[in-house]
Amino acid sequence: MNVQVEPAKLKAKDFASDQEVRWCPGCGDYAILKAVQVALANMGAQPDNTVFVSGIGCAARFPYYMATYGFHTIHGRAPAVASGVKIANPDLDVWVVSGDGDSLSIGGNHLLHILRRNVDVQFLLFNNEIYGLTKGQYSPTSGLGQKSPSTPQGSIDAPVDACTFALGCNARFVARGIDIQAKELGHVFTRARDHKGASFVEIIQNCIVFNDDAFAHFTEKSIAKNSQIIVKHGEKLIYGAASDKGIRVKPGAFELEAVTIGENGITEDDILVHDETNRVLAGLLVAMKPPEMPVALGVIYCDPATPYEQAVKAQVEASVAANGVGDLDVLLRKGSTWTVS
Repeated sequence: MNVQVEPAKLKAKDFASDQEVRWCPGCGDYAILKAVQVALANMGAQPDNTVFVSGIGCAARFPYYMATYGFHTIHGRAPAVASGVKIANPDLDVWVVSGDGDSLSIGGNHLLHILRRNVDVQFLLFNNEIYGLTKGQYSPTSGLGQKSPSTPQGSIDAPVDACTFALGCNARFVARGIDIQAKELGHVFTRARDHKGASFVEIIQNCIVFNDDAFAHFTEKSIAKNSQIIVKHGEKLIYGAASDKGIRVKPGAFELEAVTIGENGITEDDILVHDETNRVLAGLLVAMKPPEMPVALGVIYCDPATPYEQAVKAQVEASVAANGVGDLDVLLRKGSTWTVS
């Protein structure tokens, strides 16, 4: 008689491969790798059902360091490969790992389509606002004035905001985290995996060699609590070292503003409650920038819809029910044919 037993609970180390992890010392990718491995263990994920797909760049080494299945694909095309993997086997847990250059430059078109189609994958975009692998050229997310080997006099390109882009692609799940905030990242990864459909997560990641401290104006420990807000569905948008700051709709204007509770007659009743199903609010939150406003972190938008692979499966099943199982040889020989001699 066969006896079914629960699989042993795995630990973070069970998701680590035997490959030497090789990024620059101090790179934020180390922290993200550890956060993913811990999160997968806590979720009860199984390595033999998990797939990591990457493109090109520093972040693209990720699959080598995971004791799961993986594909190291070509520049910008990781979303296309991941879509194929998920459609071919919807039961797989598919994660895409990519950088800001890989995702938003040559891969921008592919990222657009995996999000709008709502393929059930977790898309992790490591954003260091620079091309790290190819020695520090400016990227689509680099700020105005960014000096690099390709912009020695400073960039004049308006940068792409990754989360705003995702919302514009009709992504149904948009979140943001910071490489060194492991606990918060773990929560975001869990929510992203639980979400049925495309989950987009921007991870603010430091490149210690070519763009060190690019985010220090809101990640520096001494100012972080006053320059970041971790949003939670159904809770007031309150932040600050003393929890005395908040976000409200500016009177007489369709915009958000940061206020101090207790000043100018402002009370907690004036502070907005986060509604992660509100796309308009999500757009306003991802656009907040310091020093005037805190950076929004956590699950900013979540409004599930039917995942793409489910719709594909339903369409195929309906066609088979109506027409029977097809014959590829008959299909290829159907209609006009030519004989080449």
